[in-house]
Amino acid sequence: MSIQSWQIGDVKVTKILESEGPSPYPMIPEATPEAVLPMKWMPPGLLTETGDLILSFHALLVETGNLKIVVDTCVGNDKQRGEIPGMHMRHGHFLETFEKIGCRREEVDIVLCTHLHVDHVGWNTMLVDGKWQPTFPRARYLFGRTEYEHWIKEADSTGESFEKLIVRNLVADSVRPIVEAGLADFIGTDHVISPEIRLLSTPGHSPGHTSVEISSGGQRGFITGDIMHHPCQLAHPEWRTVVDYDIEQGVATRKLFCEEVADSEALVIGTHWAGPTAGQVVRNGTTYRLRTAE
Repeated sequence: MSIQSWQIGDVKVTKILESEGPSPYPMIPEATPEAVLPMKWMPPGLLTETGDLILSFHALLVETGNLKIVVDTCVGNDKQRGEIPGMHMRHGHFLETFEKIGCRREEVDIVLCTHLHVDHVGWNTMLVDGKWQPTFPRARYLFGRTEYEHWIKEADSTGESFEKLIVRNLVADSVRPIVEAGLADFIGTDHVISPEIRLLSTPGHSPGHTSVEISSGGQRGFITGDIMHHPCQLAHPEWRTVVDYDIEQGVATRKLFCEEVADSEALVIGTHWAGPTAGQVVRNGTTYRLRTAE
């Protein structure tokens, strides 16, 4: 498998793939085959031949001159996820892929979770002798304060729904072990990590959702997080994502982001984008499309 990476000034971003394939459920209900197949600008690898959306689950290693930062940590192995398709009790090769790019997990300085959903916290921890241990043992883990407080409250609340079970499990196996190990820092949605890396508040998908802005050498880039799950939402920012905490806010955030980055030459790296995964957002009449990175 070829490794995808991009350069933004002096900052290198590398994709560490966990899994990729057609979405097993209608994440974006309006994105039917009849609606997306006519999008002839869509790069290969983002749709099946029959028009199903292909999604990618990957982490991103961001390397500055003196920092190695992992943005989001996918689903993880050995996690009880209530039979969610492709997520329950995985035994994938994420760590082997991580080592292939030439970075040992012990070398990571920072782990940043754009939000605390099940597919963004999994490799925070790994199962060692029956206990959940930090995967990146010398890293500081950055959790949004708003996110953390919301999901801890949800995990501790009463009720036995499927959703509450998932939240309780992910908090127990991927969040609380980090806090108990003394490795967690609780940050604001405008946190500055380094001169090149800062967070952007992009709420809607979750209460304290953030995206990442990278600025270096006169160039800019963005890691989207889950403000959009597929580039088809560039053409239709109003298309909702069913797992958004606040669907209307998610639409507003997506529209604002598209307007701000369109035709700016900024590199946009999609957290769930398959195929090329990155490119520039350009205007396409009254809406937008993806122009893939060279």
